[in-house]
Amino acid sequence: MPPSKPRRSPAPQDRQRDPERTRKLILDAASAEFGAHGYAGARVSAIAARAGVNVQLISYYFDGKEGLYEAMSQQWQERQRELAPPGTPLPEQLHRYAMEAAHNPDGARLLAWSGLEYTGPDDDPDHAPRARLLAESVDQVRALQTAGRLPAEVDPACLLIMLMAAAMAPTTLPHVIEGVCGTDPGSPDFIAHFADQVAVLARLIGLEPA
Repeated sequence: MPPSKPRRSPAPQDRQRDPERTRKLILDAASAEFGAHGYAGARVSAIAARAGVNVQLISYYFDGKEGLYEAMSQQWQERQRELAPPGTPLPEQLHRYAMEAAHNPDGARLLAWSGLEYTGPDDDPDHAPRARLLAESVDQVRALQTAGRLPAEVDPACLLIMLMAAAMAPTTLPHVIEGVCGTDPGSPDFIAHFADQVAVLARLIGLEPA
């Protein structure tokens, strides 16, 4: 990623704004912009315009585009921990992630974009924290396999990836859903039904403690 520009102080009238409110406005705008265009396509000026703030405030609060992306990614990781605190059964985790598409589609779009733009771990600021977070779920699958709930030939990491992809389908494959199911992939009723089905699948293949 390109180096961030030197931080510039905003105008005095901008500094008088509520800092937490301003940060939230910028983060919400960044989520929409990065979700729509990915890191490479997102523009700081567009984020500032969405937030209704002076573009200098992005440098002031986040040290530029890269710092803003990292702050937003950290916010999403915290949201993931809220969705699936330790001990949450995997079918319920998947159900909650699928339902999140109804409330926060930009989060799923951001994850999809980061995959489309991926060139290796050195250029991926989320690589280490994402790997740590997902390792916990892989360990859950592995423990169920050790307990005899899954066949030995199943790779726990690959299975988790497949189920994550399934949970994200209303965001990443809306055109397929529209063609196969003949329904609006973004409708709350369909997302609730789809989330239930992902959880059913996870239970049927043995991803729930006995």
